[in-house]
Amino acid sequence: MGSELITFIIRRVLFVIPNLILISIVSFIIILAPPGDILTTRILELQEAYGSVADEQIAALRHRYGLDQPILAQYYKWIKKILFQGDFGMSFEENRPVKEILLSRIPPTVLITSVTLLFIYLVAVPIGVYSAVNQYSFFDYVFTFCAFIGIATPNFLLALVLMYIFYESFGWSLGGLYSQGFQGASWSVAKFVDLGKHLVLPVIVLGTAGTAGLVRVLRGTMLDEMKKAYVQTARSKGLAERIVVWKHIFRIAVLPIVSTVGWLLPAIISGEAITSIVLNLPTTGARLLDALKAQDMYVAGSFILILSTLTIVGTLISDILLAALDPRIKY
Repeated sequence: MGSELITFIIRRVLFVIPNLILISIVSFIIILAPPGDILTTRILELQEAYGSVADEQIAALRHRYGLDQPILAQYYKWIKKILFQGDFGMSFEENRPVKEILLSRIPPTVLITSVTLLFIYLVAVPIGVYSAVNQYSFFDYVFTFCAFIGIATPNFLLALVLMYIFYESFGWSLGGLYSQGFQGASWSVAKFVDLGKHLVLPVIVLGTAGTAGLVRVLRGTMLDEMKKAYVQTARSKGLAERIVVWKHIFRIAVLPIVSTVGWLLPAIISGEAITSIVLNLPTTGARLLDALKAQDMYVAGSFILILSTLTIVGTLISDILLAALDPRIKY
């Protein structure tokens, strides 16, 4: 079985390579698909300022940004620098390396989303198991009702409501990740506490829908498993209900959750764009939206490439975990 699993992993990894190449090409082409580009905006700005722009100046600008080359040549130059130099190009809008933008946006996004994912699993797993084991109980109805409300409520609306409640009840203005006095300050216990206070709101807002959805999935899967013969056999052997639930039922019911690893990795990096804008969070989601609107192709292309790559890698990890956990899967 061990050698079969290793062969399965190698085959899946080899299958990922052409997918990544294709995704990088498609990502770059999609960015260039809308009419116009960042240079069009620059020319319009120059025309408004100076009345007209010479053809030589336009040609110089196109050469400077590499827009005078064929699309495939632009792609090859872009992907080659990424792979061999770690250079994602220059941002047309901010006139600085895309790498700097990525490094400034990814760490806070990873922090927020990682804490949110931890919150989702710590809350959803025990609630989902409890609701399944105590089906149709009072708290099962309460949790089910709350889950539907959580799924139905838009994150940005919940963010606005909670910002108002926190401000009116505690006097907390929780936009951003730090209070104004801690922006750019060196790390200290007070700054760490301030960061923790500002994380409460985005974690609740971003985690509500995920928690509600996970509770529904886990509850439904466990209820299906509880009707199967192997559960009745385990109980007939005199096993404690705790062992039946966690060692037998939960082990199978958790497989749909494992299969969601494919979207967890890109979720950690992408962030919620609209919610980030409402809460003034320095995440990648809001920056990607700005890059797409401005057609800042190297910034947008780099973000999309990273998210697509993480989706493929996450799917690979979920496939391997499922193959290792579920003996019913044939390698």
